[in-house]
Amino acid sequence: MKKLKNFLKKNFLTGLLVVVPVGVTVFVLKALLIWIDGILGGIEQDLLGHYYPGLGIVTLLLFIFVIGIISANYIGNRVLRAWDRLMRRLPLVRGIYSTVRQMMEAFSTAQNFHGVGLVEYPRKGCYSIGFITGRADERTMGLSGNHLSVFVPTTPNPTAGFLLLLPENEVHKLNMTVDQGMKYIVSLGLVSMNKQQAEILLQGKPGEAVP
Repeated sequence: MKKLKNFLKKNFLTGLLVVVPVGVTVFVLKALLIWIDGILGGIEQDLLGHYYPGLGIVTLLLFIFVIGIISANYIGNRVLRAWDRLMRRLPLVRGIYSTVRQMMEAFSTAQNFHGVGLVEYPRKGCYSIGFITGRADERTMGLSGNHLSVFVPTTPNPTAGFLLLLPENEVHKLNMTVDQGMKYIVSLGLVSMNKQQAEILLQGKPGEAVP
């Protein structure tokens, strides 16, 4: 009876962990899309005299694209920088704005990482997972030999962290994607690695060359 109870409990919790995130994600996305489409669609209905489902979402995507184009030129960049300074000074607003901004910047920066590395930090015998951002300029830094720049994020907030310049042979590249490494850090290590990744971590196998 106890085995049956444990069996049912284990499988129910496993199913719950699968269903709840999917259900919440679908619910939030659906509500968000309906809300955006309702706002922008209402404006277009007043202008066009007819409501077209989904047109509000298309308008939002085009708006974001146009803002990206404007931000790329000199004048647009200056305007956006002034807007950014204003938002960071407003009470109440600056807390929300800064948090969302940091999250978006972290996501954007992650696309430029060259892989996930295991480094001996903050002390000998203690290891941390970091993201390889590229090769360090040894001449400018006054270093000898080949060095890599590695960003070690804090847990569970990956928007903050430490930039380390380490000898290349002390950075062990792990066989995981940047997304997998980010999930491992944000989840406090609860999202486990696969067997091959764990073996590389334990053996400290040197990583591949970084461009």
